[in-house]
Amino acid sequence: MITVNQLTKSFDGFQALSRLDMNVKKGSIYGLVGTNGAGKTTVIKHITGIYQGDQGQVQMDGELVYDNKKIKERMGYVPDDLYFFGGYGLGEMGKFYEGIYPNWSQPRFLSMIQRFGLDSRQKISSFSKGMQKQAMFILTLSTMPDYLILDEPIDGLDPIIRKLVWKYIIDDVAEREMTVLVSSHNLREMENICDSIGIISNGKMMIERDLDELRSDIHKVQVAFPAEKDIASFLASLQVLHREKRGSVELLIIRNRKEEVENVLRKAQPLVFDMLPLTLEEIFIYELGGADDEIQGIIF
Repeated sequence: MITVNQLTKSFDGFQALSRLDMNVKKGSIYGLVGTNGAGKTTVIKHITGIYQGDQGQVQMDGELVYDNKKIKERMGYVPDDLYFFGGYGLGEMGKFYEGIYPNWSQPRFLSMIQRFGLDSRQKISSFSKGMQKQAMFILTLSTMPDYLILDEPIDGLDPIIRKLVWKYIIDDVAEREMTVLVSSHNLREMENICDSIGIISNGKMMIERDLDELRSDIHKVQVAFPAEKDIASFLASLQVLHREKRGSVELLIIRNRKEEVENVLRKAQPLVFDMLPLTLEEIFIYELGGADDEIQGIIF
């Protein structure tokens, strides 16, 4: 389990994180999402022990992460900006990793090289960006980590390779109870693989929920009422995140339990009433208080 408790961090007077709490369950895949500059990479660099917080703690299995060699030996990290030793091939990098990580699996390493179709003798610096990302996944997953930390992991990978990478990760979660934390702008992909979601904004955790539970608490409603009907009193009892008129039909985004939404709106005797599923992308936009061009800096 990864536990972040009241984590605060400032850089040259800029507060990047503010009393942030986060909990990643063992054997789960946790998606960390937020607008550009929200603090996602800063959180990850604390969790991987690169940064030390000004206040608060980061723990794995109850142990502090910063300056903890034993924890880091059990952790795999794929950053957004990759680094390899100059002039090294994948085979040579594998030997270096083998000397650092006690759970290194040479059979997996060789099998993954063959599966991804890379040349272990070719210098990694001569690889394309996508091939370098594949090489990093091969090295990281061959350490057989208990914790896998991913920062924008699938950028530069084609759909076939993305599917193969996720297969390895999901298999390790199922078979070894590996714990995964992934930060990504690809919300459609995260929606298909994550168990839990944390949404951060301006260095603060806004929402942290199981994905299924999050979906059950926020709804898109299309509703129409007779022209003379005043529904303000009905909506007052609901938490309406967004309201938009489309001809005679209103679009409502409401954060309440489904049964409560239905009971309240049906009492108003609507002419049209439909509840539609929300995507993670839509939940993200409306939970941060905007829609369409009101939210800037989001890349889908």
